[in-house]
Amino acid sequence: MVTAAQQTASAPDAARTFPKGFLWGSATASYQIEGAAAEDGRTPSIWDTYARTPGRVRNGDTGDTATDHYHRWREDVALMAELGLGAYRFSLAWPRIQPTGRGPAVQKGLDFYRRLADDLLDKGIQPVATLYHWDLPQELEDAGGWPERATAERFAEYAALAADALGDRVKTWTTLNEPWCSAFLGYGSGVHAPGRTDPVSALRAAHHLNLGHGLAVQALRDRLPADARCSVTLNIHQVRPLTAGDADAVRRIDALANRVFTGPMLQGAYPEDLLKDTAELTDWSFVHDGDLKRIHQPLDFLGVNYYTPTVVSATDGRGTHTSDGHGRSAHSPWPGADKVAFHQPPGETTAMGWAVDPTGLYDLLRRLAADFPRLPLYITENGAAFDDYADPSGQVNDPARIAYVRGHLAAVHRAIVDGVDVRGYFLWSLLDNFEWAHGYSKRFGAVYVDYPTGTRIPKASARWYSGVVRSGVLPGA
Repeated sequence: MVTAAQQTASAPDAARTFPKGFLWGSATASYQIEGAAAEDGRTPSIWDTYARTPGRVRNGDTGDTATDHYHRWREDVALMAELGLGAYRFSLAWPRIQPTGRGPAVQKGLDFYRRLADDLLDKGIQPVATLYHWDLPQELEDAGGWPERATAERFAEYAALAADALGDRVKTWTTLNEPWCSAFLGYGSGVHAPGRTDPVSALRAAHHLNLGHGLAVQALRDRLPADARCSVTLNIHQVRPLTAGDADAVRRIDALANRVFTGPMLQGAYPEDLLKDTAELTDWSFVHDGDLKRIHQPLDFLGVNYYTPTVVSATDGRGTHTSDGHGRSAHSPWPGADKVAFHQPPGETTAMGWAVDPTGLYDLLRRLAADFPRLPLYITENGAAFDDYADPSGQVNDPARIAYVRGHLAAVHRAIVDGVDVRGYFLWSLLDNFEWAHGYSKRFGAVYVDYPTGTRIPKASARWYSGVVRSGVLPGA
């Protein structure tokens, strides 16, 4: 007997219908699009400081203006409505709401998000708010940042402010976006803000991000209506061995990339192998009694970000991490994994140099469903950067992005057919934007942004995605 999944896999040109009620959206992050870096009480975040430090960001680019979403949000919401999006995932800028990371909220900052949410709701688009997408108030970093326990406590206070102000409008909340990047790229390899390079600080930051998540969920639950939903978004690495003999390298990186968060958040404990692997660096005494219970909060779903798989092998000497897809640095973001090497996966790549491999997303979804069978999943980021440009007629044709998204949506559909509870998909990103240390050199958007003028031009992929959103059907190639 041939199963539906086998039919899907063997018929790549067949149209695929997604379940009724499947949520279609797109996503952005505050520092990447808002601009208005010093308006209405906003103070610097760690990314303002990092981007203004010479040599940190390509071409000296900053998010001072970004795509000027702070002033052009009505235009951007109108674009979302034009595309037929059912949801918009955006992040709140902590230093816009609570500039020092302490004390009362700034109402002008909250008003911006109130207006945004109201306009989304008026147009039938669900607002999905992320509390933290990497823009820690600089004053909190000056006090020690995420390696310090106090930052987790301040994060819970900020979550309470946001819930009190927006809980009547926003029903879906995410605590953290990709805490792995915050901890290990921000404090380990230094290729993300705040640019520190200490492996123990990275592990401490990971724990306090976990703790901040748990405390924030408690704060949200205390204040939000009963029908509100709480989640976290993780960039789960789909780790694969270079050879059959590299299983231990996979295990080690899986612990550092994935289980350091899924363990305490979803199971209430850190993996024993992670503690052993990093024992030469730290005794983990920064984990206090009661922390794991605070971290292990019930969630309504798990957000999954996926772009490309990770390929590793064991080595006899010091490993190399520069092919892990996370940026070049003399310092590793993988504490305790010096004897693991990373390898470029085969096949075509995006402008980021990331391999295009939808099977990684399928395998990842199957694994998560097996490990956490009662936890619904949403794809909260998936997309690709390509070297887009506007032609003389003002059109932006991006067939490679259409092919990328089609392939990954086919993988999602196949997972659903095979019984995985995937309930939505958010394309990254709505707009071209400030791409962290790459500045404005990489374009992920479905909508092209002419940075000198701010003009928005929906790309061919935006029109194509709009057709999928409106019909709920993924067309054949």
